[in-house]
Amino acid sequence: MNRGDVVMIEWLYSDRTGSKVRPAVVVQADFLNATIDDTLLVPITRTSRALGSTEVEIDPATETTSGLRFVSVVSCNNMMTIDMTLITRTIGYLSSAAMNQIDACLKIAMDLP
Repeated sequence: MNRGDVVMIEWLYSDRTGSKVRPAVVVQADFLNATIDDTLLVPITRTSRALGSTEVEIDPATETTSGLRFVSVVSCNNMMTIDMTLITRTIGYLSSAAMNQIDACLKIAMDLP
């Protein structure tokens, strides 16, 4: 598993009332994969709430290796750490350009310089 991979996982609702299988993007640094069993993810959804500040639109017509079927958004204000063995499967990966946009949104969401 690598940074930028699009994976399918069971995403727990923040209030722990349930979960939903959804795509997510691995945002953890690759060097951590050899030292810890967990990985850091951000969800991919079709519902936009903050596009342009903490969300990045992903269009499968331009991100052809994403494995996504619909125009979606990466929601950088919602993160989860999960054991890598719980990841159902990898469906694709995002380009460097998309990951650069995600990095910028993660910085905004975490108030980093």
